[in-house]
Amino acid sequence: MLIGLAIRDVVLIEALDLSIGPGFTALTGETGAGKSILLDALGLATGSRAEAGLVRRGAASAQATALFALPADHAAWAYLDDKGLAYVRDEDLVLRRTLAADGRSRAFVNDQATSVAVLRDLAAMLLEVHGQHETVGLLDSGTHRGQLDGFGRTVGELAATGQAWSAWRAAREGADAIRDRAGRAAAETEEMTLRLAELDRLDPREGEEVALAEERGLLGAAEKALTDIAAAREALDGNNLTSRLAQAARALERARERAIQAGASQEGRAVQLIAQAAATVERALSEAVEAVSSVDAAAAAFDFEPDRLEKAEERLFALRAMARKLGSTVEELPALRARFAASLREIEDVEAAIAEAERLAAVARSAYLAAAGRLTAARTAAGDRLSQAMTQELAPLKLDKAQFRVGIEPLPEDRFGPAGADKIAFEVSTNPSAPFGPLGQIASGGELARFALALKASLAGRDADQPLMIFDEVDQGVGGAVADAVGLRLRRLAAGAQVLVVTHSPQVAARASAHWRVSKGGEGGQVRTLVEQLSATEREEEIARMLAGAQITDEARAAARTLIAG
Repeated sequence: MLIGLAIRDVVLIEALDLSIGPGFTALTGETGAGKSILLDALGLATGSRAEAGLVRRGAASAQATALFALPADHAAWAYLDDKGLAYVRDEDLVLRRTLAADGRSRAFVNDQATSVAVLRDLAAMLLEVHGQHETVGLLDSGTHRGQLDGFGRTVGELAATGQAWSAWRAAREGADAIRDRAGRAAAETEEMTLRLAELDRLDPREGEEVALAEERGLLGAAEKALTDIAAAREALDGNNLTSRLAQAARALERARERAIQAGASQEGRAVQLIAQAAATVERALSEAVEAVSSVDAAAAAFDFEPDRLEKAEERLFALRAMARKLGSTVEELPALRARFAASLREIEDVEAAIAEAERLAAVARSAYLAAAGRLTAARTAAGDRLSQAMTQELAPLKLDKAQFRVGIEPLPEDRFGPAGADKIAFEVSTNPSAPFGPLGQIASGGELARFALALKASLAGRDADQPLMIFDEVDQGVGGAVADAVGLRLRRLAAGAQVLVVTHSPQVAARASAHWRVSKGGEGGQVRTLVEQLSATEREEEIARMLAGAQITDEARAAARTLIAG
């Protein structure tokens, strides 16, 4: 809901701040008083095209600010999220625009600089303008499908169609992906077959590179190790160390025996020393024998096949060469081999896979067409009801010869979507012999706003986020009972929405819940547009003026009271 409009230096308005309430607000005044300036200022704040002529003479720039109070779930908040603009849901939405005298303008949302296009997008969610020269919002054919669905309450059919569309799209994408993969794989079949054969011959195994590198290092060091071991073996046995130690042991044993034969005591010092020396030599002999055995065992540990190092190096080089050829690493070769094999198997089975994917897509398409068909049927029934409602609304508005219909045509399949398979347009014929066509092209300037009013009256209460509705001289060219019918419909429409009407009709103004009078005034040759909210007495006087003209009579005042009471 629009709750405030602040205007600075726009045409004849130097400074004006308006607080606007809910329901039906009428703007009246003499022709040329400046009623349209208010709409121009609101248009400036909401992104309409603006020319430098809107800037008040002598001012450097013009500025208009519109304040909206919106529910927490209004679509405008999600739009601000998408645009990265900050806001607080329980505070007002502030749209502001400045226009310099040279025609350049700047746009702001909640005091954050943005583009005029953002203001314009927000305006499409916040207000509709219906006048004899333009109809913005409701009669844009792009909104007709949503308007009809809201009127027909097709939320269930829409949800089912959207789900069926998602399933069909996923099935199509799945089939396309299989065909794409198969196409790419088929083009590479010969290459993959060759590479797979090479990998099969090579037979790479996981962890093989690390094992081969370790073995290669070990084998490279083995030759030098064997040389050193051989030197150790020769040092131990080359000068017959064990033989000499055995000879020494035997000699010491003979010496001990001769000493005993010569009469020396076995416990005597000389015999004991010979025995100790013999024992030491025996131990040395045992250690020497064990050392030779250990050296021989160490040599045996390095006793590899003569060409084992060469074979390990050849295998490692072959693996690395294959990895370079395939643009991978040695560790990836087993997985690459498996992938080539799987791709070749997929190519062999591709026809069956494609056929199955296409079958699933066909099933999903049939389900979508069925859901979309139910939605079309619901829309057709809603279109018939809307046409009947419009017929009842048009006659009292002096459009009794006009006809209205909802055109529902099938879309080509490439334009199907989650909202169905229908092209929907509201069409009119202004007399029985005229063909149906788009409202904006068929209706005359004076009929546009009344058609819009009839349509809004027919759709009343069906919009989830009802925007502000502005009717500019909707009563143009009519009077009496027709003007009264216009006023009644506007009041009914305003019961659940906010309606702002620029009018010259006392019958229309009398139905309003709030009344603003626009006039000209000023001093010293400076003309200014003035806007004042009328009290009950002032309102009666203004409607009497509209009935009687410049000379207001008691009869006019009585008629005004009657209109207001009605």
